Amino acid sequence: MALAAKKSPYSSIKPPEMSFDEEDQDAPMKSLPQTKDIWKLCIQATERASQNHASDQAGASFLRPSFVFPGAVIENQNKSSERTIFVVGAKSSGKTGIILRFLDRDEQAKATTALEYTFGRRSRNDSMSKDVAHVYELGGGVALSNLIEIPVTTDCVQSLNFVIVVDLSRPETIWTTLECLLAAIRQRVKKVLHELKVESPTAANNLVAGCLARYDADHPDRDSLDIIPVPITIIGSKYDVFQNFDSEKKKIISRTLRYVAHHHGAHLCFFSSKIETLVMRTRGLLGHLVFRTQLNKTTTTDHNKPIYMLAGMDAVSQFGAPPSSPGTRSMLDQWKQLYLSSFPQEAEAALPEDPTRDKKYNEAIVDSVRAHKHEELERFRKAQERKLKQKSLQ
Repeated sequence: MALAAKKSPYSSIKPPEMSFDEEDQDAPMKSLPQTKDIWKLCIQATERASQNHASDQAGASFLRPSFVFPGAVIENQNKSSERTIFVVGAKSSGKTGIILRFLDRDEQAKATTALEYTFGRRSRNDSMSKDVAHVYELGGGVALSNLIEIPVTTDCVQSLNFVIVVDLSRPETIWTTLECLLAAIRQRVKKVLHELKVESPTAANNLVAGCLARYDADHPDRDSLDIIPVPITIIGSKYDVFQNFDSEKKKIISRTLRYVAHHHGAHLCFFSSKIETLVMRTRGLLGHLVFRTQLNKTTTTDHNKPIYMLAGMDAVSQFGAPPSSPGTRSMLDQWKQLYLSSFPQEAEAALPEDPTRDKKYNEAIVDSVRAHKHEELERFRKAQERKLKQKSLQ
């Protein structure tokens, strides 16, 4: 007795013509031509499945076949992800070295010119897909902070991570670097979020909510923080030099950095390319940000050791408040005053008004051609002025 088949939404997809009745299971397959072997039948079935998939893509609804051949890729499974990491920081602070160690590249670090780009890929263990990390690096210290707006757009802000590198061996530059770059990041992100709210209010709200979610509702400092709504990591480089500082200096620097990171919702991690344990720890943190690998949540708060603190896990009660000073309005101002009184900041050398005249970038052939063109331009300008004067006299 034949079984009555229930009507299925997949009924429009024709299976391979290899059906046979229940009564003659031992009979040969009448629909299979004798001239075709099993491999040809597999090829035909695969082509038929591809045609059905193509027609499904063109139609209004998506119908998935009730069978899948081994190795076939199912749509929306094992999809690769792409995330962006933007490394900024002080001049000669080791930004390029951090990127090279993160990407596991055995290369000599070179000075970064303006804005540079590279990328890294990581294969997933359970699939053929690869996750991609787009890596931007901003050279020139704070002088070129206006270039932050170039890669930070509505297209990538939802998958963007900032890394700010400060030089622990030069405490006289740390506060200026952080203050300038955090302000530039906040300003750009605020503008991009405003544009994103017009395009997709839900996406913008989710981005803000995701950063706030790292702080529990009962966190004692939650209402007093000024969190920037993109993930930020502050890396203190050259710890191998910093570890030899006087203990009191290390205490002031470490506590100040902890508060600045805590106040802005950032991770804090000390790093040295000469200490392998710190290299691996920093690689693990950056890997989590862009590849979603497992995160090490064991924090280190002792100022005599390399600090490692994740956003949302610190609190003012853990490192203490600075001594209050007359005229300071907020705790951030109090920490600033304490830090600047201990480490007066050096002004970073400004770029020349005309960078083409910077002697550091002299190129004899290019400079001679450029000077010749300037002379030609000057002669042309004077000739045009004479013509205008002659016309006005006529």
